[in-house]
Amino acid sequence: MSFSMVSHELVMKNSSVFMADSADEDCDYLFKAVLIGDSGVGKSNLLSRFSKDEFRLDSKPTIGVEFAYRNVKVGDKLVKAQIWDTAGQERFRAITSSYYRGALGSILVYDVTRRRSFENVEKWLRELREYGSSDMVIVLVGNKSDLSHSREVTEEEGKNFAEAEGICFMETSALENVNVERLFLDMISKIHEITSQKSMDTKMDDQTSASLHSAKVIIRIDDDNEVTSTKQSSYCCS
Repeated sequence: MSFSMVSHELVMKNSSVFMADSADEDCDYLFKAVLIGDSGVGKSNLLSRFSKDEFRLDSKPTIGVEFAYRNVKVGDKLVKAQIWDTAGQERFRAITSSYYRGALGSILVYDVTRRRSFENVEKWLRELREYGSSDMVIVLVGNKSDLSHSREVTEEEGKNFAEAEGICFMETSALENVNVERLFLDMISKIHEITSQKSMDTKMDDQTSASLHSAKVIIRIDDDNEVTSTKQSSYCCS
């Protein structure tokens, strides 16, 4: 999908749990997505950079779950993206597992300067596929790409893993705001594409079902007492 078709509109937030103003425009869609990965990989700063264009050097570990809204224009549709920032600490696993429910997208983050966080990606992906929907859009993200002198995971390793798992991949820097906008907007565009296709498929199924229900079966008995039947639909073809 062409990235140029996506534009955006910021929604201001004033607390740790970010709520959209009730006066916002009516949206055509509400998409929920989750940020997952080990603690300290930069999930909160990725979300802060996307939602408020801010980066906090003193960012503390997320306690439980926080979320932010942002309105995104995809084609002629207005999408409200609801992004959940889930805690990476083990003691919060029981809490955050329920937040996968209803999520249409997921950003799985590791720190390119911490190999351990990359090794744990497999565990996170397994959990995601256990609790999430089968058609969820998943993006693997190697964050902190600006710290090239401390890199422990190559970009090629990330690409190869994502390709093997059939998911998307991108490297980002929340600090330098590299690829952050593209990451979120590309994911939202892909979710919109899948949702629109499913909506079209449902409409076609409904139309087919309606046509079948409206058909009538006419029984005819000819002079030789042979019984034949024909279907008479509610529409005709010229």
